[in-house]
Amino acid sequence: MADYVLTPPPVPAVPVAGGGLFPVRRVYCVGRNYAEHAKEMGFTGREDPFFFCKPADALVPVADGETGTIPYPPRTSNLHYEMELVVAIGKGGRDIPVEQADDHVWGYALGLDMTRRDLQGEAKKLGRPWEVGKGFDKSAPIGPIHRRSATGVLEKGAIWLDVNGQRKQSSDISQMIWNIPESIAYLSGLFELQPGDLIFTGTPEGVGPVVAGDLMVGGVDGLGQLKVRIAP
Repeated sequence: MADYVLTPPPVPAVPVAGGGLFPVRRVYCVGRNYAEHAKEMGFTGREDPFFFCKPADALVPVADGETGTIPYPPRTSNLHYEMELVVAIGKGGRDIPVEQADDHVWGYALGLDMTRRDLQGEAKKLGRPWEVGKGFDKSAPIGPIHRRSATGVLEKGAIWLDVNGQRKQSSDISQMIWNIPESIAYLSGLFELQPGDLIFTGTPEGVGPVVAGDLMVGGVDGLGQLKVRIAP
């Protein structure tokens, strides 16, 4: 047994629909991956995909049928929701061909990429990294991971988010600029993917702010709902 001088932190893990835990190694996120969201953020066209990361311990697992709670984070007055389809990697690799990428997918989940938009915007203007806007504590609520063997390969299906019962985001995962196999292939050229990696695949248009007490309910066809409240 290793002689650690401090107690090692627990391995971050996400429950699997039907039982079990999916251990998480890294959390990658695809930026501006829906055309209409890219436009609302001031960009157009099919630029090469880009990625950022969140710490694995920023994940907040939320069980089916339950409502998770996250705090309103410090140092911001403009907290935004971003509803996303999350891909769980079960087989690693480097330079994965697009036509083989789906074979590396273990399953899918619902996720929220919570963003301190004011801090992110300030970092952008100064040419600084985004971590303060994207990688803060409890910034990644996530629902159970559904096995690909149960869902099949997801290529299309409605993605949506309501805030306090009002529809805010509504699109289809087929509207991704870079689809899931393309994102996996491109990302695997930058990093060697490993089992346990998660990929947040981007959010559609309609992002906006939430405040303390707000309830977010989002979904993707076939994956149920993710319910998260901002602590009052």
